Amino acid sequence: MSVYEWARQELRNSLVSAQEAGFEPGLSLRALLSAVVQQSKTVRNAEDLADELQFLAENLDDGEDYSFMRP
Repeated sequence: MSVYEWARQELRNSLVSAQEAGFEPGLSLRALLSAVVQQSKTVRNAEDLADELQFLAENLDDGEDYSFMRP
């Protein structure tokens, strides 16, 4: 199992737990994202973290064809 597969599994488990506690999925995801960013600041510098978040935000559209992905 890769670390990314592990993370997706942990996220699914967390969302199930949040739903069982009565939390809405959107709110739960926002809270998890906030917690991940806060924790990430303890092991990464702010500029590096901001760059990664900006890259992720700019590439949210699954249907977009990005030039760097073409062979």
